[in-house]
Amino acid sequence: MDKILRIQMGPDQAPTAKTEPLGDYEGFGGRGMTSTIVAKEVPPLCHPLGAENKLVIAPGLLSGTAAAMSGRISVGCKSPLTGGIKEANAGGQPAQVLARLGYAAIVLEGHPAEDKLYKILVNKDGVEIEPADDLKMKGNYDTVEKLTSEYGEKICCITIGQAGEMKMLASTVACTDMEVRPARHAARGGVGAVMGSKGVKAIVLDDAGMSMRSAKDPDKFKEANKTFVSGLRNHSVTGQGLPAYGTNVLTNVVNEAGAYPTYNFKTGRFKGAAAISGETQAETETARGGKATHGCHRGCVIRCSGIYHDKDGHYLTKQPEYETVWAHGGNCGIDDLDSIAMLDRLDDDYGLDTIEMGATIGVAMEAGLAEYGDANKAIELVREVGKGTPLGRILGSGAAVTGKVFGVERVPVVKNQSMPAYDPRAVQGMGVTYATTTMGADHTAGYAVTANLLGVGGNVDALKPEGQIELSRNLQVATAAIDSTGMCLFIAFAILDQQETFQAMIDMINAFHGLNFTADDVSELGKKILKLERDFNERAGFGPKDDRLPDYFRTESFGPHDVTFQISGEDLDSVYNF
Repeated sequence: MDKILRIQMGPDQAPTAKTEPLGDYEGFGGRGMTSTIVAKEVPPLCHPLGAENKLVIAPGLLSGTAAAMSGRISVGCKSPLTGGIKEANAGGQPAQVLARLGYAAIVLEGHPAEDKLYKILVNKDGVEIEPADDLKMKGNYDTVEKLTSEYGEKICCITIGQAGEMKMLASTVACTDMEVRPARHAARGGVGAVMGSKGVKAIVLDDAGMSMRSAKDPDKFKEANKTFVSGLRNHSVTGQGLPAYGTNVLTNVVNEAGAYPTYNFKTGRFKGAAAISGETQAETETARGGKATHGCHRGCVIRCSGIYHDKDGHYLTKQPEYETVWAHGGNCGIDDLDSIAMLDRLDDDYGLDTIEMGATIGVAMEAGLAEYGDANKAIELVREVGKGTPLGRILGSGAAVTGKVFGVERVPVVKNQSMPAYDPRAVQGMGVTYATTTMGADHTAGYAVTANLLGVGGNVDALKPEGQIELSRNLQVATAAIDSTGMCLFIAFAILDQQETFQAMIDMINAFHGLNFTADDVSELGKKILKLERDFNERAGFGPKDDRLPDYFRTESFGPHDVTFQISGEDLDSVYNF
């Protein structure tokens, strides 16, 4: 990956493409690349949907190689949801293909002078930008079907659905999986709205005729990769739990721990949890001819995804993730897997963040727009979003806007972004991450569930404030570095417990790029990225007041533990004291 592709969408001229050397961006990948470009090139006070914002799409440092688990892609911009810097992460095939085409990043700039849509084709011969008004207001599934009929079944696609075109704050950027289905999403922060503001409906990537990226030291790289894979397969989470039951293996675990936010974060246990658990989900998928174990991209050895069929044995959606099952399930009082799978399919097709939409429906239920547990009404509300009705546009703007419109006090957001599936009162380390991450409430930014609930990487009492600041800080640093490699974040379970697996990851980076990285260097990389992101947010007007949970998490006791969020503002302000 030795070049950057810049696509200028206007407004002063017709869309143009140019390729340039990496220059100052040499050595960056994934989140490191997206956040560095955004921090350097995007005015922090610009309107997120204006011409000055940029959408950066970047594979990781190891994407396009034989390294296991290296198929994650980062999408970055100034977020229209949070108003701060954003990196949203997705699986699927685009990272591997884009890297093999030699691009370290695609940067979308400006926006068209007129309300027109475009598609971008990138292959070994170069770049073509063509009108795509025939794709206007099509869902992601219909869009990809039309693109494959035109360009063949061996492409991969990056697309937006109706929500992105309508520039909704909960909109996503969809990436196709190995079956060329738009089921993997860079979901958080409204990145789809920014792609829509650029007038780009689809990016088609075709790496036919391109070879896999080769390492500087192939033998050492191969050996390190072998050790790395062995470590993943020998860990109980990455080698057993996730492959068998997917991420939804957590439903019973978190529910039993009393940390499962139910009925819009009112209590920590859901009576219907067993009916929507990973165990039940895997059994249902297998019985209907789907798959309980499936990789979202080539080179995945954890294979925590799956394929969910409807009652008639037809494909409906990919296996809904734990956070999706929680958001549209327990959070809304819904205990029917088929309804949750339909909501997942609609979100993917319209291009909506399942976490944001589930939290939004929960707030809408609290406002009286539907009863908790009413799956049919929940589906109806999400369909309103896809249609772009006035109510749909409110809901598509996320939980914070919905709460304001309908006068709801209890809205679980930080920096306007909805909290995922772990109540911060019962998992206090997650509360620290939600409050202080540069990204708005985001579990992946510093997944304290590891030590708080799972005993991975140590043990920190989930119900007490002691040790939570250090835990979240260290995880946020490590995560920023991992997000730069193109590695799936789930490798963290193994590398936190197995020093040899962590070292194997470093050895792979060194052997591939001809570097001498140490564990301290990995930490410094993470810190550098976080400092860039935090500086951008500060210049955008963020301060300590924004690194806080909503007040009711401090004042409203949470059952079954009868606990509130106990970490002081002063302590939260110390997270970035590296």
